[in-house]
Formats: sequence, structure tokens, C-alpha cells
Amino acid sequence: MSTSLLYHGFGLRGYTYVRTEYQPNCIVFHVRHQREHLRCPDCRSPDVIRRGTVEREFRSIPFGQKQVRLVLPVQRVECGHCGSIRQVRLGFAEERYSHTRAFERYALGLLRHMTMKDVARHLDVLWDTIKDIQTRHLQKHYGRPRLRNLSTIAIDEISIGAGHRYLTVVLDLSTGAVVFVGNGKGADALRPFWRRLKASAAKVKAVAIDMSPAYIKAIEENLPSAKIVFDRFHVMKLYNDKLSDLRRDLYHHLTTVGQQHLLKGTRWLLLKNEENLSRERTGKTRRRLSEYDRLQRALEINAPLAQAYYLKEELRCFWEQLKKSEARAFLDDWIARADASGTRMLKQFARTLAAHRSGLLAYYDYPISTAPLEGTNTKIRVMQRQAYGFRDIDFFKLKIFAIHRTKYALVG
Repeated sequence: MSTSLLYHGFGLRGYTYVRTEYQPNCIVFHVRHQREHLRCPDCRSPDVIRRGTVEREFRSIPFGQKQVRLVLPVQRVECGHCGSIRQVRLGFAEERYSHTRAFERYALGLLRHMTMKDVARHLDVLWDTIKDIQTRHLQKHYGRPRLRNLSTIAIDEISIGAGHRYLTVVLDLSTGAVVFVGNGKGADALRPFWRRLKASAAKVKAVAIDMSPAYIKAIEENLPSAKIVFDRFHVMKLYNDKLSDLRRDLYHHLTTVGQQHLLKGTRWLLLKNEENLSRERTGKTRRRLSEYDRLQRALEINAPLAQAYYLKEELRCFWEQLKKSEARAFLDDWIARADASGTRMLKQFARTLAAHRSGLLAYYDYPISTAPLEGTNTKIRVMQRQAYGFRDIDFFKLKIFAIHRTKYALVG
């Protein structure tokens, strides 16, 4: 082995090859410093006097099935310029670590396709070593996301385990990157984010959230000039929850008179969008009514339920108007008809929409939603499930910060 191969194969510059030692399942390369490349670790002066060595061993990238170790007598020098006496810096390894930078890059490459346990077993190192390599990499590149260029963001929480454990996630809608992960949920979880945002002097124009009073109050206090945009998915989800409650009340009423069969099996049909309802008969003999026909029969018999269902289908059209003035007229008309319906559930929901009118119409100024954040939350759940959970919450947060760079692929 030559010094040139030492440089090109292992990235060692300023070192001379001495000899090779072969051990069971391991190849050991002995190297030494080149005198002309010695520098003071503090001031980088070449005016140094050698003051002894300390032999150290480093793990490097493997050759096939065999480990590779580098043995180097690390030089201690006295600087004639600044007077310090220290060991020289190593260009191929970090201080206090017994593996090379090339070994770290190799491990990080494997971690894109393998679990930490698999990588540790493959490289024959401790699991903690691989975790430490990944933690330092994530901390360096993603540990403190920049907030200065934020303009539109989405905020939502995600459940991370039993016992009502939550994390609050803030997503940059322009880049798709997570910029903050807070412990718990609600306004308290966002306090560190507001402090960092204020220090960054970012100019946030719009925030997509659900209709949580805690989030609304927190944004009004900390971002008074930002537009609050209520997410379409959460609005429709809230309506569907109310619609399910209405169906349940009607079902219980019909049960008392022995006619519960009229609503039996219609819960999920009510929540489906009309275009997704099957119009073909089901069953082996094709005698069973289609989903569409079953729903229409139930609606014909129950006027309050029919009114709530058709208003739900109309409410979906609010986000499909051509301009804000048309959306405003549409929303006012929908609220008026719901309020005049005489159905308690519809009147309550009409008051809810009237109270959040500005946030609904703000969609036409900034057409954003929490949909990208919902997708990110799905990725977080997949990552958590693949790892069978995370005991280290700080490491988990670092993984979330880098999740926009994660790609999932089927490995055969």
C-alpha cells in the first residue's frame, strides 16, 4: 500500500504509510505524521517543536467483510509562535472520537436504507455509536431551523403515544420543512417558538390552523398582522362530527318507536362525499340497494337529517368559489339558511361559522391549509412505528426536523 492510496482511498492527507498488519476479520494500517504538515492547533503556525506522541486507533470504512483500523501516533507539539502545547488536529477524524469522518459518512449512507440496529450489527459497533453519529449529523444540519424567511406556516398537534402525549408541530408551507416541535399541545407549547420567531424578525403573513381558541388567541397576541386561515379539512371534520351526533340522536328516537331500521347502517354513508357513493346494487344476487339508494331512502324519511346532509354538500363548495366576494355571499347565504332551518345542530354550527367568518374568507387571500402538515404528521407516525417508538424525545425531534428529506421506498 502506498501513501497515495492512503490519500485517495481513505482521505488521509499529510500522513505517511508505514506498514500493514493482518488480524482475524480486521486489517490494521499503521501511519504517521509528515513533519512538514505539522501545525499548531491554535494559531496554525508551522513553527512547532515535537513533544512526544500518543498512539490512537481509529475505525475506518471496511474492506469487504473485514474491518479496517488506522493506528496513528498522534503528535504533541509546542508552538514557537503562541507557546501552546497540545496535540495536533487530525484532518480525518473529530476530536475525542475513535472513528474517521469517512466511517461516519458511510454509516449515515447506510442509515438511509437500514435501521440503526442493522447498521451497528453490519459495522460491528455499539448501537449507541451509530445513534451518536446520526444525532450529531442531525444537530449540525437541522438542529436549529432558520425562521427568518418564514411567510406562511401551518400549526397542528400530533399524538405520539398513550397517556395523551402530544407534540405541537409548526411547518413552513413554502419549503415543507418542520421549523418547530413543542412539547404538549395548545398555546403553552408554542411559547419557545414565539420567542425565536420574534428574535428572527420574520414577517409571517398567514397561518393555517384549525378553529382551536387557544391557537387563535396565541396568534392574535404574537402575530397581530398575520392572517388566520381556518383549514378546510378541520371545518368539514367538525361538521361531520356534528352530523354524526344528529344521526345518533335521531336513531335513538326511532328506536323508542321500533323504526331504527330506517337509519341503521347510514352513518358512514352520511360522511361520504356524494360523488364517492356507489350507485350499483351489491350482494351476490344484486338485490341489495346501492349506497346512493340506501342514503336517499333514509333522507326521504328524516327531514332534519336530509337538510343537514344537503347543507354539508353545499358547504364543500365554499372553497371552490371564483373570488372572495362570491365566497362572502355564499357563506352569508349558507349561514342564513342553516340558522333558519329550525334544527338545533345546524343553528349551532351556523353561529360557529359566523364567529370564524374572517378566518374562513382569509382562504381567498392566502389559499393555504394544514394539508401538507397532515402529510408530515403521517410521515412522523410511520417513522415512529418503524422504530417501535422513541425513548429519547430530543432525538425524536431531530428526526422530525429532517423528515422532509426522508424518502420511503419498498426494499425487496
